[in-house]
Amino acid sequence: MIRKFIRRIFDKPKTGPVILPLKNHGVHKEQVSACARKTTSALQEAGFSAFIVGGAVRDLLLGRKPKDFDVATDADPDEVRAIFRRSRIIGRRFRLVHVMCGAEVIEVSTFRRSHSDDTEEESESRTDVHGRVLADNVFGNQEEDAQRRDFTINALFYDPSTEEIWDYHNGYADLKSMRIRMIGDPATRYREDPVRMLRAVRFAAKLGMKLDKATEAPVRELGELLQHVPAARLFEEMLKLLTSGHSVECILELRKAGLHHGLLPMLDVILEQPMGERFVMAALRNTDGRIREDKPVSPAFLFAALLWHEVLSMWKSEQEKDARPIPALYAAMDHVLGVQQEKLAIPRRYTVTIKELWGLQPRFLLRSGRRPFQLLEHPRFRAGFDFLMLRCESGEVDMAVGKWWEDFQEASGEEREGMLLVDESPNKRRRRRRPKTVEA
Repeated sequence: MIRKFIRRIFDKPKTGPVILPLKNHGVHKEQVSACARKTTSALQEAGFSAFIVGGAVRDLLLGRKPKDFDVATDADPDEVRAIFRRSRIIGRRFRLVHVMCGAEVIEVSTFRRSHSDDTEEESESRTDVHGRVLADNVFGNQEEDAQRRDFTINALFYDPSTEEIWDYHNGYADLKSMRIRMIGDPATRYREDPVRMLRAVRFAAKLGMKLDKATEAPVRELGELLQHVPAARLFEEMLKLLTSGHSVECILELRKAGLHHGLLPMLDVILEQPMGERFVMAALRNTDGRIREDKPVSPAFLFAALLWHEVLSMWKSEQEKDARPIPALYAAMDHVLGVQQEKLAIPRRYTVTIKELWGLQPRFLLRSGRRPFQLLEHPRFRAGFDFLMLRCESGEVDMAVGKWWEDFQEASGEEREGMLLVDESPNKRRRRRRPKTVEA
């Protein structure tokens, strides 16, 4: 144990990074946000090393605009917190510091040590029976930090002060070859964190890259490990995947990798029956289009669409038990969301809206009397109408219904009155008129 500690502290690393100058990679410091530059500069002035790391470096090299910037440093969280007045330490499993500059937040992490350096006792204390890492707050140096990252393309370090990129694992070459390659043994790394399988799928779809053969090989066999990931974390990763702007490609990659079976109840069914697949793909294409146009996307709407055909199937089953249509619908909603929550913890703020969208759908088929006017006033009408149009587009509902509602919204009050249909429902209660009394 002591010998190992001395080796880690005093031994020189066997291999150092390839340091790429500006003329080789072409990423100028002005392409990095002012807040990220300020953060790295302040850490370096305090005597620490600090680099932009991860997805931001990858995206800059690909000519994309990074969504956010992360910083890695050899300062520990308490030291980082002491440097920045507007900052806070977050997390348990992985302690980080959020540094704030106006509305922008820079996530600062301390270099971590690779788990391959753990003793047997240390490894057992930080992993579960499946090999999943439960605690990750053992600090190390930059080379060790690069070693413990997932893919080579995410292990590139950029120093804004020198405009150099430090590359320990040939990530720059992999990026140029459009190849996603795992650092270390892929099977071991997937066991450490099964979510890496979803990340591999997301990066392949989003970046238009191919998985390295060794990186792809264990995925189908180890897919069941996703069942042991906390439901809340799985939801976060699936939301990233579905709102990546390339959700259609992501779903197809999930199917190709065999990860849709058992991962999410909704994917088991919708990818194996034509009507459900048409509806879901229409919803995902709609979401991808909105993201490309920088329009807001509602996670509640998206998950409502993904689960809708499960609800339809259960709704039919409930009605076959002699349940009335609307109570049967709400029973189906509760059942589907209950099953889903076991795998994917959808927050309540979303499930409330999801149920509202589903509950509105039968009301769109009622186009007589005052009911259409009342539906127009519902706060979720627009989202419900968009959901209806997806159903029409997939062939589930007659397109004439969607066209009627489209025209009804644009019509004047008098025109709307003329558009109302005759209610021919056999269950409609008719009030019997009292006979007129004739005064003697």
